[in-house]
Amino acid sequence: MDHVLYEVDDAVATLTLNLPAKLNPIAKPLQEDLRDALARAAEDRAVRAVVITGAGKAFCVGADLSAMREPAPGRSLGDDTAEWMQSLSNPLITTIRAMPVPVVSAVNGPAAGAGVGLALAADVVLAARSAYFYLPFLPRLGIVPDLGCTWFVPRLVGPARAMGLALLDEKLEAERAAQWGLIWAAVPDDMLTLEAHRTARKLAALPAHAVAEARAAFAQSERHTLDEQLHYESERQRRLVGGPAFSEGVAAFLGKRAPVFPGR
Repeated sequence: MDHVLYEVDDAVATLTLNLPAKLNPIAKPLQEDLRDALARAAEDRAVRAVVITGAGKAFCVGADLSAMREPAPGRSLGDDTAEWMQSLSNPLITTIRAMPVPVVSAVNGPAAGAGVGLALAADVVLAARSAYFYLPFLPRLGIVPDLGCTWFVPRLVGPARAMGLALLDEKLEAERAAQWGLIWAAVPDDMLTLEAHRTARKLAALPAHAVAEARAAFAQSERHTLDEQLHYESERQRRLVGGPAFSEGVAAFLGKRAPVFPGR
């Protein structure tokens, strides 16, 4: 996987986008390698958390416009783009959202275009203070934000700020992104790798089902009334209270120690 480096340490798999000379555009070979790396991490039951980051000065600057080619006769560039997205790009986002372990994005530099959607697909997003988020789709190219940007951004920062980011051709610096709630935190550049892995190790110590339950609960809350969500919560407790994770948590609390949860 030349375009995505894969390393496992202390139950954390680090996936590094590795086209630094071009600022890690989401080119087809990179997407294919990222797909394979995610599958590898999902299948390895020793992996309990994943970090996605970029090599060099950028996290991911979106589509590789220089690699676009003229379509075959009878087809349009839009046809090729939509089919490529539906077969490869979009499944990357849904795969990250369905990973059996928590995923951390460590945004080490600019996240632009589709790179924003890729970053925001993670469960926890950290960014170096020098990093920024940028949606050039409409003001620069006349196309809509993609790879989930139109889903993630308004849910995280609200429709007014999402509209401004989509139309005003302005970069959102990491510290303001954290203030707005787009990401979890902005950290000093030289601390990003350390903080990302510290966070991933903390997530790796959670009960194996924790991330799936959190994702599902918040997804349900977007569709439910308050009464429906209260009922959903009680039904999840029906299943989870008395389970091995809860029993270990109670025993640890009573024993004044940190809980130790089994792996997946």
